This record gives sequence, structure tokens and C-alpha cells, in this order.
Amino acid sequence: MRRKLVAGNWKMHGALAQNEVLLNAVAAGMAQMPGADCAVCVPFPYLAQAQKQLQGSAVQWGAQDAHQLAQGAFTGEVSATMLKDFGCRYVIVGHSERRSLYGESSALVAEKFAAVQGAELIPILCVGETLEQREAGETERVVAEQLDAVTATLGVQALVKSVIAYEPVWAIGTGKTATPEQAQAVHAFIRERIAAQDATVAQEVRILYGGSVKAANAAELFAKADIDGGLIGGASLQADDFLAICKAAQN
Repeated sequence: MRRKLVAGNWKMHGALAQNEVLLNAVAAGMAQMPGADCAVCVPFPYLAQAQKQLQGSAVQWGAQDAHQLAQGAFTGEVSATMLKDFGCRYVIVGHSERRSLYGESSALVAEKFAAVQGAELIPILCVGETLEQREAGETERVVAEQLDAVTATLGVQALVKSVIAYEPVWAIGTGKTATPEQAQAVHAFIRERIAAQDATVAQEVRILYGGSVKAANAAELFAKADIDGGLIGGASLQADDFLAICKAAQN
């Protein structure tokens, strides 16, 4: 049975004082919930704080992006090898905001995925369609293209040491949420596409749902056969909300 994972994506939020309160509360809460994995992906400036406060706790930490190269003249960028110095376990790659706002292609995302794994960290690969693409019946085509960019370059075995997050773009920060049935259908499609190449990998890889997950809908989403947890945005900034979602993920 795949162990559930709930990963918080703070996006561009945080401040030292409020982070301290939030991280302490999440660490204390997760000490009472051993049945699922928990992580927080924080902005780069707060990685040292996350490392200091979460070391030895049940909560792991990670980053929201990484450059595709290990070093170089890339002002403002951060490499996966640098992230490893801060004890990161996870790195989000290909988030829809990176794809849409910064023009990241699936080919570039595959390079970042490889760089993260090369630093012995675990990429959380985000895939998902816009509202226009869904309404045009292109969800599976879009998700397949984003997923195939990684497997065609690195092979399906690369997914063993990764996490996939399905995030319908139309349900991120909008208050809209895919129904559990809609989410499960895409998760099943992703798993079936991987299984066409390697059934064992398909059974082992964790596929998270990311799209306005809340305490009120988490349990119903996580009960679906192919939904292995969540990539949580706004709700990860409130300890009570985030811990309620983590509680829903307990196996």
C-alpha cells in the first residue's frame, strides 16, 4: 500500500516570526500522526529556518524550484546541489505557475527533474491542464505530454524516486476543486500511462492531487484509489487547516 504524502507549497509567503509559529505547530501535530508523510516546501530564504526547526521531527522540508544546472553564471538562480546543503528532501518542478508565468517548457522541466535527482533529492513533478484545455477535451493529451517529457528523456524508472502531482490549473487558488471523481479519473490515467511502460513503477509511484484541497474535502479525495495525498497551497499556511488535511491522509 502506498503511504500517503501531504506536501505544503507556501509559494511566495512567509516571514521569520510567523514561520516559527507555523513550523512548530505542524511539527508538534505530526508527532501525533505517524500514518502519513508530511513535508513543507518553503521559499529559498527560509530553508535554513525550516532545517533548524524541523530537524529530527516527523516533517520533511523542500524547495519550490531548482535550476537545471549545478552551477554557473545564472544570477538569482538556485541549484539542486545548493538545496541539498539545507537538508531538503523534496523539490517541486514544473508547477503550473512556473510553466505559465515563466514560460517553462516540459523539456526544461525534465532537465530540472534530472538535476534534482542528480542531487539525490526527490522531485515533485507537477502536471495539469488549464480550464480551456479541459473544456476542449484535451486533459489527457496535455498531462501525457508533460509526463512523457520526463519518461522519454530519463526513462520510466526515473519515476521510482519521484512524486507526481496532478494539479488542474483551473482549480489552483480559485476556490474551485475537481470533484473526487474527476481527480481520480486523471490520476488513474497517469498510472495507466506509466503502467504501459512498467507496471511495478506505476504501482509504486505516489500521485498527489493539488487543487484547492481543504480540510472539508481532503478525506473524500484521499479515499480514491489512485490519489496518494495532496500538494497543498493556501491551506498549508494555517497550521490547523494543514494538520486537518494531514489527519485525513492517515492510513
